Amino acid sequence: MLTNPVVISVIVMTVLSLLKLNVILALIMAAIVGGTLSGLSIGETMSTLVNGMGGNAETALSYILLGALAASIHKTGLAALLAKNMARWMKGKGTVLILIIAFVASLSQNLIPVHIAFIPILIPPLIGVMNKLKIDRRAVAVALTFGLKAPYLALPVGFGLIFHNIIRDQMIENGMEVTNSMITSVMWVPALGMVVGLILAVFFTYKSGREYKSLEELDLADKINGKQETEEFNSRHFVALVGAVAALAIQLLTDSLPLGAIVALTIMLVFRAIQWKDIDELVNEGIGMMGFIAFVMLVASGYGEVIRETGQVAVLVENASALMGGSSFVSAFIMVFVGLIVTMGIGTSFGTIPILAVIYVPLATATGFSPLATIALIGTAAALGDAGSPASDSTLGPSAGLDIDGQHDHIWDTCVPTFIHFNIPIMIFGIIAALVF
Repeated sequence: MLTNPVVISVIVMTVLSLLKLNVILALIMAAIVGGTLSGLSIGETMSTLVNGMGGNAETALSYILLGALAASIHKTGLAALLAKNMARWMKGKGTVLILIIAFVASLSQNLIPVHIAFIPILIPPLIGVMNKLKIDRRAVAVALTFGLKAPYLALPVGFGLIFHNIIRDQMIENGMEVTNSMITSVMWVPALGMVVGLILAVFFTYKSGREYKSLEELDLADKINGKQETEEFNSRHFVALVGAVAALAIQLLTDSLPLGAIVALTIMLVFRAIQWKDIDELVNEGIGMMGFIAFVMLVASGYGEVIRETGQVAVLVENASALMGGSSFVSAFIMVFVGLIVTMGIGTSFGTIPILAVIYVPLATATGFSPLATIALIGTAAALGDAGSPASDSTLGPSAGLDIDGQHDHIWDTCVPTFIHFNIPIMIFGIIAALVF
């Protein structure tokens, strides 16, 4: 199993990322390794990678436009005004701030389904507050990833409904009849593992705090917070707020995040919250803030296409099934562990379900797992792709917000902490769910 091209490819990507090679280069090199080891030529591998990048094109465009919108809101001073007011209220309440961030992030998955769109707007202006409170940003990264992930695992609302529907449809398509209520009755268990991980991170692992250079020392205060002419709420702030609400409304009505961002920017331009002459600067800031995520998502989509093209995922599962030996525990562990390998590489929970379901449903049936247990196995295995993976937007988003001053490392301060505090408990709780149900 360890010689499988998919396993080797993911190991290459992980090791290169841990050695702080740029994630984009790590993904490309891992794709070349996985493709060539499975029999594809380098030319075929690169062609598949490039052709597959279109799978995340809309997502990439969304992130760049949202970056421009975030830069525009910063320009008005609205976010800085919010941060200053929070700073007054949050004196000595670092833990409370972290939990509030986790709560707001949770709302981004169901009540206000904007996913990571809120991060470049909310987090950068709070960096100064976090520094004064000596908050360890690794705890904030864990809190953000919790909010971006736990709600869609447990709750059939917003992105959660999409996630549950994909599980249902793919299981039915592969011969196992399940309902949404069955999925909801099971998926709260791995989500509970994330609650445990959040508690451990906030109240134990990173409780002691961490020292960071102040924004003033780095001469970044004006750039990050935006220059404020007044601390009073004014017309520019109001227009920025209307623009943000319009972006949300358009997204909900049309299911298009890029269109929402364009409408919001137009509102802010027409009503002069931002100036026409500043557009180039704001778009450049947006690209600087979110462009890296956009390119990583494009390359990750291409990498996922290479992994699928190799045909080695099915071989990996078949090889793993030979190790199960009739034990329910061993079977559950191996299936979830294989899911971890696949999803860590592709970096998406939603996109991994169709890959896993076609293999896991017949395998789980042959092993004697019930439909509820199979839901737990597929849902858990898929969920492992959004925490700890260098190529997941659930880790890239928090890093983009927290590294605005260059003092937060994507791999060691976001991916490693979220892997430890979420992927490990999700695996444990998911296996327990598979054995109990």
